[in-house]
Amino acid sequence: MWSWVGHRITGVVIFFFLLVHVLDTSLVRVSPEAYTAVIGAYKNPLMALGETGLVAAIIFHAFNGLRVIAVDFWKKGAKYQRQMLWVVLALWLVTFAGFAIRHLSLALGGH
Repeated sequence: MWSWVGHRITGVVIFFFLLVHVLDTSLVRVSPEAYTAVIGAYKNPLMALGETGLVAAIIFHAFNGLRVIAVDFWKKGAKYQRQMLWVVLALWLVTFAGFAIRHLSLALGGH
């Protein structure tokens, strides 16, 4: 059940990010100065943490989506759904840790 909840929450988070992304990118046509100001506002430590959370959501959503496809279309998917969830979580942890270390060191450390 928790993977279902996590999948729905991450889907909503990703949707709202895409909505904001389209809106702030469209500012470039309306006012390049406003676009530059908005992009400049994104360059702070709080946004770096937000980006890290967004990538965590995207990675989980992607791996769990593949698990959902396997459960739905593989004959033995329902039988192995719990084991596949553990694989999803392990893949998420490894992938996210690699990203987070690199991203936060660049975003917060400046190198």
